[in-house]
Amino acid sequence: MDTNLVELLERYRRGPELIATVTTGAAGPELDFSPEPGRWSIRQILAHLADSEIVAAVRIRRIVAEENPLLVAFDQDAWARRLGYEKRRVADALDLLRRLRAENHQLLAALSESDFERAGTHSEQGRITLRELVAGQVAHLEKHAQQIQALRAAWRQSRQQP
Repeated sequence: MDTNLVELLERYRRGPELIATVTTGAAGPELDFSPEPGRWSIRQILAHLADSEIVAAVRIRRIVAEENPLLVAFDQDAWARRLGYEKRRVADALDLLRRLRAENHQLLAALSESDFERAGTHSEQGRITLRELVAGQVAHLEKHAQQIQALRAAWRQSRQQP
């Protein structure tokens, strides 16, 4: 397997621990803090990451097992609203993310390099290879880790204002 793919899979595998690290010590009102209406809280981001990994698990399997499957987009804001992200337990969301990532990583690590060129057709993005899907999941999680860090900084700043 080429070095870039090995590194990508390692970043994918470590993603949940990155989220665990950036959320360490967050509790109580900090988990539900939002600096402005319409922005997600840490709790909502963790629920979103867990649900996004559920979707990714299906997409990964469909790309590997089927010929050019249709990968249907999902409305993340509708999921957040209708699936009660503001009420989800943070520990459960993180645990689900960890378990799904571990299972997905195990499946991905057993594939051949050529399997990562298999593709599906995303309903909004068009053709997407397995490699691109995994890279997208890595970037998505890392972006949300940065968002969580920014939320925590905003929370700390809000607590210091008179």
